[in-house]
Amino acid sequence: MTDKLNKKPLADRMRPLTLDNFFGQAKVIGEGTILRQAIMADKLPSLVFWGPPGTGKTTLAFIVAKQTNSEFLRLSAVTSGMKELREVVREAKSNEIEGKKTILFVDEIHRWNKSQQDALLPHIENGLIILIGATTENPSFEIRNALLSRCRVFVLETLHKDEILKIIDKAIGDKENGLGELKIEIEPEAREALAQMSNGDARTALNILEFASSISEKISLVTIKQAFQKTHLLYDKNGEEHYNIISALHKSMRGSDENAALYWLARMLEAGEEPLYLARRLVRFASEDIGLANSRALEQAVATYNACHFMGMPECNVVLAQAVVYMSKCAKSNSLYTGYKKAADDVRNHGALPVPMHIRNAPTKLMQELGYGKDYKYSPDHNYSEKQEYLPDELRGRKYL
Repeated sequence: MTDKLNKKPLADRMRPLTLDNFFGQAKVIGEGTILRQAIMADKLPSLVFWGPPGTGKTTLAFIVAKQTNSEFLRLSAVTSGMKELREVVREAKSNEIEGKKTILFVDEIHRWNKSQQDALLPHIENGLIILIGATTENPSFEIRNALLSRCRVFVLETLHKDEILKIIDKAIGDKENGLGELKIEIEPEAREALAQMSNGDARTALNILEFASSISEKISLVTIKQAFQKTHLLYDKNGEEHYNIISALHKSMRGSDENAALYWLARMLEAGEEPLYLARRLVRFASEDIGLANSRALEQAVATYNACHFMGMPECNVVLAQAVVYMSKCAKSNSLYTGYKKAADDVRNHGALPVPMHIRNAPTKLMQELGYGKDYKYSPDHNYSEKQEYLPDELRGRKYL
């Protein structure tokens, strides 16, 4: 390996330059797929690659750069703004005069604000620029509809363990771009652990492999674990995966699967989720999904919140575990949730209906003369079995529960 090559990270050196050397994403880029055909024919529409880190979004963009006859320009949404975009547009116009297409790759495009996305829109519409955007966030939430509607979205999935193993083996054996010259030996258990702990992220696997190889030419399981330092979990507390996992926790408890619920709880806590957030969700769950089927559930949830408040992590993890398992095992009823929804719908549909006169309070003589409280039946005088309407006339007899 050359000195210049050594200065580049292993993940960058091992980036494939052709589709044939690209591991994974067969649904998106495999033989016969529309995207593969478009790349090979150099007839790309504007694209958005959406997927977790390390799944090949940037690599696919580089492959396009090698395959296409277009001018390939790259921007990072983290470090670029309107100035850099205007420079791209000027270059694209020069390319157009020369009869050449311009492909613009925008990494982490979800970080561009409304103004930046809007500024790009007319140049995509008139065909001046072909956009390839890469994002780890749900484009439905993070990319403007006007821009998204002019792009084809391709979803890249987390790489399978077998695919990560192939990438590891290729990096260890590659003498030109990988670690082949170092004659690395990796224990089978270490190789398996590296693939497993990378959580489908090829970049993570290669970064850890490179670090471990700088420590020793014989890589053991202990070396891999030390190189990771901490468990790498796909979990962004502000991103979509946060909502995916809290949804999994909620639905597991609703479905009375305490084992699944305990797993999703652990996923969140071990990744650093704020325990009070989870405790608040349990308070909501106690009323929404258990409600009157077991009124003690709300007491448990509130007690859990208080315990988490004064204990904190890691001590409160078992408190949350107790509450999650308890909620999972409880009898369920969503009658309060659906009942309130029906009542709220009536409020929205009928507006501010007047309170019936007989159940209005009459603190003054004038209000009494106007009929406030007239003919009201005092429940204790009727052994709480009086027949009396409490709803507005328009909703007489309405049942919510």
